[in-house]
Amino acid sequence: MRADAPQPKKRDSERNHRTGESESKTHEEPKSETKKLKNLSEYAQTLQLAWNGLLVLKNSCFPTSMHILEGDLGVINGLLKDHSSGGKLTQLKIAQRLRLDQPKLDEVTRRIKQGSPNGYAVLLATQSAPAGAGAEGTFPVVEPGLQRRLLRNLVSYLKQKQAAGVISLPVGGAKGRDSTGMLYAFPPCEFSQQYLQSALRTLGKLEEEHMVIVIVKDTA
Repeated sequence: MRADAPQPKKRDSERNHRTGESESKTHEEPKSETKKLKNLSEYAQTLQLAWNGLLVLKNSCFPTSMHILEGDLGVINGLLKDHSSGGKLTQLKIAQRLRLDQPKLDEVTRRIKQGSPNGYAVLLATQSAPAGAGAEGTFPVVEPGLQRRLLRNLVSYLKQKQAAGVISLPVGGAKGRDSTGMLYAFPPCEFSQQYLQSALRTLGKLEEEHMVIVIVKDTA
């Protein structure tokens, strides 16, 4: 009998427990879903696609997808605009490098802070799958003389140089009252990992080659 006695009491509080449970379940459900993700490309699919195109270095081009990790999508749309077509640029050429020295990284961090909340964006760049190109014509045609290669080749090049790729924006220079800015393409390094803590928690380890792209708008 003693074991049965507390039951009515339990029923009174059961409703509260249930609401508590359903709340905690709603928070937990996305976690259990994301745990099924096998790699960074799959994780990237859970983020908003911001850009799909070719990163170019010397005579090689690398089909790349960029998904937004944090920051303002407006910065991407504004600075990656193709002025001739009015659409987004489909090709970004890396012309400079930034050594991964602490003073240089501090400067990038300072620019990000200066640009917050809507003057910067941080993106996860992964290998663009041919299928990810969508409808015919949305994926850029490779220019003659450029060799299409996998993104991991660009990542290993930047790692070897211990540098980030740098692109001045907008491509072709600013016209009139256009805003200007910089794009930094970081290979996996201590600086880039700070933006991938959520991915790291989800996947356990980040084995796939990737880059973290930082876009900052120049402040007047």
